[in-house]
Amino acid sequence: MRGVVIAGWRQNGARLPRMPSVQIKNVPPDVHGMLRRRAAKSGKSLQEYLLDRLTNDARRPTLDELFEDRTERSGGRLSARTAAAIIRADRDSR
Repeated sequence: MRGVVIAGWRQNGARLPRMPSVQIKNVPPDVHGMLRRRAAKSGKSLQEYLLDRLTNDARRPTLDELFEDRTERSGGRLSARTAAAIIRADRDSR
């Protein structure tokens, strides 16, 4: 099977990794139009614009992910509720 690339494709002789795709169906026409206008205004294709937005969003942790990360750590002697009460009392005393 000479010349066949299973794990990717070739562009200008370079082997590129296969990337997953996302398809969104039933986008309301007004939303599609707004996204196209925003993409054009930023000098990008709709594909580039949406990929940038998705990438930026996915790389920022959600609040749930941040809290989950904090609760997996141990070593503190106070519960979050007790610590918050101490901080509140300190702030109220000022």
